[in-house]
Amino acid sequence: MRDGIGGLLLAAGEGRRFGRPKALVEFEGERLVDRGVRMLRDAGCGPVIVVTGAASIEVIGAVVVPNPDWRTGMGSSLRAGLAALPPGCPAVVVALVDQPLVTPAAVRRLTEAYESGAPVAVATYGGRPRNPVLIARAHFAEAAARAVGDAGARAFLREHPELVTPVPCDDVASPDDIDTPDDLVALSAHRLAGRQDGSPAGSMRDDR
Repeated sequence: MRDGIGGLLLAAGEGRRFGRPKALVEFEGERLVDRGVRMLRDAGCGPVIVVTGAASIEVIGAVVVPNPDWRTGMGSSLRAGLAALPPGCPAVVVALVDQPLVTPAAVRRLTEAYESGAPVAVATYGGRPRNPVLIARAHFAEAAARAVGDAGARAFLREHPELVTPVPCDDVASPDDIDTPDDLVALSAHRLAGRQDGSPAGSMRDDR
């Protein structure tokens, strides 16, 4: 484990557009929640916290934290997850359950940025900030206070650009998310095509 840097997987939503909680959706034979936990653990994060809400979920290898206020949006799940981290946790990597192509390599780049002095590190793709995000403990309280509605850490990051270190992850991960059944079909087809032609899209799953 990497010096107690925690992993936080937000998995509380009901998946309204998908038709059921996305945490329970299978991608490449694995539930998205299990894939997200495995990704964080493979990157060296520990403990790993999973915030649930719409569905009661059992997860091996993680601490499950139910969020009774999940209907209010992602912000309440971020607050619940940050509050559940042990006092000695120096930083946390926050990931979303519906982005299955985020890899351990991307998370390791964030933790390496933190170890080099970055208080906040954000994965970027094509120069645009997306997920995952690493936040040092010194900023947990403010990140939680700014997490309102469905914004998650977005408001905190926008208010403090001087804290943020962008970390390019285009070559090792993708922020593509699964919002609908069509997204799942398209992403699965894209992965299959990538494996057949040897492109990075087909090799991300096993990137260590």
